[in-house]
Amino acid sequence: MRTSRRDFTAKLFVAAGIAASGVHRRLAANPLSDLPERVPGSITLKNDQEAFKISIFSKHLQWLDYKGMTKILSEIGFDGTDLTVRPGGHVLPERVEEDLPKAAEALAREGKKIYMLTTAIDNADDPLTGRILKTASSLGIKHYRMGWGHYDDTRSVKENISMMQLKLAKLALLNEKYSISGEYQNHSGAASQGIYFGGALWDIAEVLKQIDSPWLGSQYDIYHATVEGANTWPVGFKLISPFIRTIDIKDFKWIERDGKTRSEAVPLGEGMVDFRRFFRLLKEANLQIPISLHYEYPLGGVENGSSGLTIDRNQVISAMKKDLVTLKTYLKDAGLS
Repeated sequence: MRTSRRDFTAKLFVAAGIAASGVHRRLAANPLSDLPERVPGSITLKNDQEAFKISIFSKHLQWLDYKGMTKILSEIGFDGTDLTVRPGGHVLPERVEEDLPKAAEALAREGKKIYMLTTAIDNADDPLTGRILKTASSLGIKHYRMGWGHYDDTRSVKENISMMQLKLAKLALLNEKYSISGEYQNHSGAASQGIYFGGALWDIAEVLKQIDSPWLGSQYDIYHATVEGANTWPVGFKLISPFIRTIDIKDFKWIERDGKTRSEAVPLGEGMVDFRRFFRLLKEANLQIPISLHYEYPLGGVENGSSGLTIDRNQVISAMKKDLVTLKTYLKDAGLS
């Protein structure tokens, strides 16, 4: 670790003072001017056994139990899964001690593993948070995606940043305790709670630099980065790249409906995302990390995490195989496999 626990704890208390005052003086003049520079990939928890291992986001297999999920992902050709451990997920948070080991065991029987979790974790003080992280760590799981934050319109941008810094600093300490990397996904657009924190990338990159923990990072989503910065996403990528621990892969195109233009997910390679450039940049940044492949386009209900299918399962499997082959082609062409 580049930062000692003592120094990191001191930073947490500094962050707490910032949140209490509602003003971050160093950010007032220039939000990026005094942040430390890093060599890309310098604090990534590297593991050659995880490099470009491809998981399926298990949201899309929630019509199957653990055994059925494992058989399908093995048939399609995935290395493992990005397992949902959240309300409505494959594992319910309150049952994590009982059910997460069962899922891991089902995968292990087929030579597969859980490379990451997708959770709703956003509070280090929630008793469920510690239970999830402790159980995941005991099973050798190295990564989890946390829940999103949203901008509070009653506060300034700088105050929002300070509040997020405090929240994530506390989570980083808990992650360190259980030796698991917590990762924040950049998400485009706005939800009912407000605009997503991190959608612009510079804000979450700034928070991660300030906290300076190898146990806290980014789950970079090229779909959402492209939506928010169609032409400028490579700049955001270079800014966040020192903190990227895992990546999400999916594609989209712009559609007009009811007089409004919005993004709509499509099969891999049929949309707007410049995957060839993205994977070249990944290679240049020397990032060797696991991948979560998503299927967010209409596919018989699996795009929404449905517990049942409205189309033939063979049609679902065929579409999933096609996207996986496309992804592997991109990786091969970029010299990453």
